[in-house]
Amino acid sequence: MSTTPYGALEVSSELTAAARALSRGEMVTTGSTDQLTALRDAVRALTTTGIRVVLIGGLAVGVRSGVPRATIDVDLAAYSRVERRDVGDALIGVGFEHRGSFAHSENFRHRNGEPVQVAFDARMDGAIERAGPVAIDGGELLVVGTEDLIAMKQRAGNDPSRRRSKALRDLADAELLREGADGGTDDGW
Repeated sequence: MSTTPYGALEVSSELTAAARALSRGEMVTTGSTDQLTALRDAVRALTTTGIRVVLIGGLAVGVRSGVPRATIDVDLAAYSRVERRDVGDALIGVGFEHRGSFAHSENFRHRNGEPVQVAFDARMDGAIERAGPVAIDGGELLVVGTEDLIAMKQRAGNDPSRRRSKALRDLADAELLREGADGGTDDGW
């Protein structure tokens, strides 16, 4: 499967909404792009205030591999030297709710319920600098590069303190990115 970066984000948003509905025993409807709305609003709020953020995590895997998937949240990264308070002020100012502070991240919830995590980790600063723009919805979104994303996923997957199910997903993401969208084969189909 290959798709445009924006298409990957749309499909990921719809897959996430469908997965959430199924987990609650609800009927699946199509067309929900709440995750994409949360991404758009967060990036706009942060970049308007001069904070450089890049897309990382599951949504970035979908963009870089061309294989969208459901993901629990929108993951962004900001330089480690950015004041967390400035990020909070920018997001809260446009309606996000602050949900928690952690060693390397601040967690927020968009008014539509979508979780957004902003990571601050000096190990990501180089990747943030190298991130490239992709066209999205009439604008641009900075997305971490494929090699940097593989390194992030590999590091997370090998972290012994990480929940095993998440670590396996990270390692699978890294492998998908290495293989490319079709894995080099159509598996006989």
